[in-house]
Amino acid sequence: MKINSFVPNREIFDNMNINKENKKSTSNITFGNVLKEELHRVNDSQIASEEITGKFIKGEDVEIHNVMVAAEEAKLSLQMAVQVRNKLVEAYQEINRMQL
Repeated sequence: MKINSFVPNREIFDNMNINKENKKSTSNITFGNVLKEELHRVNDSQIASEEITGKFIKGEDVEIHNVMVAAEEAKLSLQMAVQVRNKLVEAYQEINRMQL
């Protein structure tokens, strides 16, 4: 399962800088980059779970507890990503409702 359109509007996060207090840092760490990296990790966990499940179904030498652990890890990471997305969307909507 690939997660491609997880964040509805990626441009929102491109200008947010997480590392504002540390001006000496040479790398430009943005909120969007951190979010993208974590979504890739969630995606990798989903793919790994599918691969190990496929190996188990084919009858390869894979322990059942490894299959279950990989599936549960993938499920929990996806649930966490969805909750973080929901909080981000909620915060964005709240900011939009503010009067200037």
